[in-house]
Amino acid sequence: MANRDAVSRILPKVVVGGGEVKKKNGLADGRNRRALGDIGNLITGPAVGAKPQTKVSRPITRRSAAQFIAKGQEPVQKNTKPLVEATKGVAGRKVGVPAKAETIAVICPDEDVKITEEISLNERKVKKSGKTLTSILTARSKAACGLTNKPRIQIDDIDAADVNNHLAAVEYVEDLYKFYKLSEDENRPRDYMDSQPEVSARVRAVLVDWLIEVHKRFELRPESLYLTVNIIDRFLSEERVPRRELQLVCVSSMLIASKYEEIWAPEVEEFLTITVNAYARDQILLMEKAILGKLEWYLTVPTQYVFLVHYIKAAVPSDQEMENMTFFLAELGLMNYTTAISYCPSKLAASAVYAACITLHKSPRWTDTLKHHTGYSEDQLMECAKQLVSFHSGAAESKLKAVYMKFCCPDRGSVALFPAALQEMLI
Repeated sequence: MANRDAVSRILPKVVVGGGEVKKKNGLADGRNRRALGDIGNLITGPAVGAKPQTKVSRPITRRSAAQFIAKGQEPVQKNTKPLVEATKGVAGRKVGVPAKAETIAVICPDEDVKITEEISLNERKVKKSGKTLTSILTARSKAACGLTNKPRIQIDDIDAADVNNHLAAVEYVEDLYKFYKLSEDENRPRDYMDSQPEVSARVRAVLVDWLIEVHKRFELRPESLYLTVNIIDRFLSEERVPRRELQLVCVSSMLIASKYEEIWAPEVEEFLTITVNAYARDQILLMEKAILGKLEWYLTVPTQYVFLVHYIKAAVPSDQEMENMTFFLAELGLMNYTTAISYCPSKLAASAVYAACITLHKSPRWTDTLKHHTGYSEDQLMECAKQLVSFHSGAAESKLKAVYMKFCCPDRGSVALFPAALQEMLI
């Protein structure tokens, strides 16, 4: 009886008579039966003629929420704790405020099952910041291996001021100095003291000291002085010369360098006057020819001066005081046989710049721009720079004072009078 009543409440009563189907609610067709009441399914609204049904409160899953949105309804959930919609392994999901500090309710995307997961405070911060566990572990691994991102090296454009100067050849500067660095060893003078019985390092220093005075008297270009010394050293590397002809070699070498570098080179008679007529005109011309033949007329070589002018521009800030100090130290190194022969021109020039920065208390004393353009680090220049500083320390007491007196003049900034850098500063 109870079952019958239940059935009668659910199924409509149909009266069959005279071949006509009649329904209790007056509907004409069996296809338009009243929809079943809510038996737990989520429907958009009550059926026509149905009594209001009590809604069942249950957790909103991603699947059911999608159904609501597709039907244009707002998913409503009552009497439930705040939930967090999250997916494991996916970063950037919006995280709600959990019910408790350490417990977060998570809805599984594939099942309508609510699970509880313990999430630490640090993990919640990671999710809020948008960082994934993978990115954190990668960063830690790089830091442990020393592969952290270093600040970008700043290289100054030292030729920017000469862009409109067509004589500066800004477009070719880098290629030119790459070629100079590659070719500087091809025509370097070798150690010739063992092959020259009448020439010593002291005798050579006296000759160069005298040439610096002659160079100053004739007011020649700096390029002429460095090329003159290069020609002398290269010739002595190939030919044995008696001591009585050493001054003749020096005069003829300066004549060649002047013809190569100067617009108005000194005449032969002027060099005869400098030597107090110690040689005849024909002797100077014959020695000039012998030197050019031994060197195969090859005079286009990168001397220390070629690198000095470029490296001084890379010393930021570069001022007249810095330039004078660099040339002072470079000429001291040029006069000394050990530094002139042992170190290639680019290294001697870079060491002069480095020693000048230390002497003038420049900070930083060796920048990324200098390292880039010179190709040398501080450690590579330390030994040569120490020797140049020692020459500076003893310049005032030395008997060979041509370089010292030259750079004591006010037009050279009197840089020779500056106190030399301490050896401890080079450590």
